[in-house]
Amino acid sequence: MENISKELLQKTEKSKVRFDELTNLISRPEVIADNREWKKLVKERNGLEDLANAHEKLGELIENYENCQKDLSKETDPEMKALFETEIADLDEKIEQKTEEIKILLLPKDENDESNAILEIRSAAGGEESALFCMELCRMYSHYAEKKHWRVEYIDMSETEIGGVKEATIMVKGKGVYARLKYESGVHRVQRVPETESQGRIHTSTATVAVLPEVEDVDFEILDKDLRIDTYHSGGAGGQNVNKVETAIRITYLPLNIVVTCQDERSQLKNKEKAMNILKAKLYDYYEEQRRSTLEADRKSQVGRGNRNERIRTYNYPQGRVTDHRTNLSSYDLEGVLEGDIDQFIDAMILKERTEMLAKA
Repeated sequence: MENISKELLQKTEKSKVRFDELTNLISRPEVIADNREWKKLVKERNGLEDLANAHEKLGELIENYENCQKDLSKETDPEMKALFETEIADLDEKIEQKTEEIKILLLPKDENDESNAILEIRSAAGGEESALFCMELCRMYSHYAEKKHWRVEYIDMSETEIGGVKEATIMVKGKGVYARLKYESGVHRVQRVPETESQGRIHTSTATVAVLPEVEDVDFEILDKDLRIDTYHSGGAGGQNVNKVETAIRITYLPLNIVVTCQDERSQLKNKEKAMNILKAKLYDYYEEQRRSTLEADRKSQVGRGNRNERIRTYNYPQGRVTDHRTNLSSYDLEGVLEGDIDQFIDAMILKERTEMLAKA
């Protein structure tokens, strides 16, 4: 057992104490009554949970290791000594594994990792073929969320006549949603023969995916005078009205000309509330982008934040292959990927990010 394991145990003690303190706090009636404060504390607790559990487990392993060492020093029976030595070797390996896990948990975290995520999926190059691909991406993320037991809400969707999607806004809710889906930001490229192509030529189309964290507490003020709020009838494919009452909401943030729409709910009030949440997320992302541009000379060096102008993945139908260009990882199970099996790509990105951060630590 290395000394670094004990050092890490001491280093993470405060996190474990704070985790226990938060566990107690969020169960108090007076804290539960203040919904905003309760959410803030729950978010902080969730962020410490893995580290607190790892700290506790490492402490148990070290205690068992030291007890075995003491028993071994007193033992005279050869067979018992052999058993203790085997146990010590096993504990030493587990301590090393847990130590490496804690090193990773101590790396700087994105403060929004525990947040829900807002996905904006838009067709780009390729016309109707791109719109059809957008629909498949929407389904892919819905299947992925289902596998993770997350909840999906379609906030807004602009459909085409033949079943494609020009653009869609999707809210995905659950623990640690943004921590994984943030790696999906970027340009997704599809190569296949469209159904409308009579000569069997392969076409290349693209769609963009933007992933924003849902933010509640923002350090900027949204003034009423900066907003234009319009109401309209909710519409389905081809503009067909699905609601005779003007429940759909369009909010324009005039200073930056950011437009948000929501027609998910039958209530105008609920649609306005959801639209405002998405606007907050967009403004938060905008100001974060400005801050990062000022602080970082080379934004592309940031692995954890997908560049929306960057081609991140290609879905090649003729070869049944999906390739992630950031990690050079390929899967020949195109059908499985489109059914939501994208953890392999996300895990590879997380590993790449952690490896680079550990190298800089």
